Amino acid sequence: MSGRIHLVGAGPGDADLLTVRAARLIAAADVIVHDRLVGPDVLAGCRPGTELVDVSKRPGKASVAQEEINRILISRARSGLDVVRLKGGDPFVFGRGGEEAIALAAAGIEFELVPGISSALAGPAAAGIPVTHREAARSFAVMTAHAAGLDGHDWSALAAVDTLVVLMGAATAGLVTRRLLQAGRAADTPAAAVQEATLAGQREVRSTLAALPDAIAADGLRAPLVLVIGAVAALDVRCAVASEVAR
Repeated sequence: MSGRIHLVGAGPGDADLLTVRAARLIAAADVIVHDRLVGPDVLAGCRPGTELVDVSKRPGKASVAQEEINRILISRARSGLDVVRLKGGDPFVFGRGGEEAIALAAAGIEFELVPGISSALAGPAAAGIPVTHREAARSFAVMTAHAAGLDGHDWSALAAVDTLVVLMGAATAGLVTRRLLQAGRAADTPAAAVQEATLAGQREVRSTLAALPDAIAADGLRAPLVLVIGAVAALDVRCAVASEVAR
């Protein structure tokens, strides 16, 4: 007897931004294996008796190894249970969804992928920042600022993109800024940081690229943080005041 795994994106945080499919699967699951960025409002959609397994990876604390997460998923499925693997944002955008899908396929476990709204798009949008905008941004890129992977980036290419969205950048904003400046990005490039996008604790700062780390520190912003770098970061489409970049 074998159950089924659903690799589900929980979106950027606000439970109202779950897809209809995600909400239905959460409500029907026997087991939900979830990450730190999946909040209580999202988990409140499960039925009584659902097993909730927290496999959060928290900065500065011991993490659940990916191999152990894979083992949990496979063992629950082989017990005949319906399992939702719930990830913040989208499973395939820095969520290791690809690794888990490969592990499940290798184990012969049936699975379904349910995309979610990535914070790479929802974070800027929640702050009124379009990642593309006519005459200002015809391209955008998304990068992770996790310290372990910073040396693997092509900084010259990232510095040339119209809009750069940086995920997991709370701890390394200063290093990201220095690398982009060294790669040729202008110091006065508009920049913004959005904390807890779409949630009640959402806060924002706007600055220039060179001043962004100091602005984040001065306002006491903390993870989860989305950084936006490029001309569009000067925009706030929620306001009636037009900026130069919008004209």
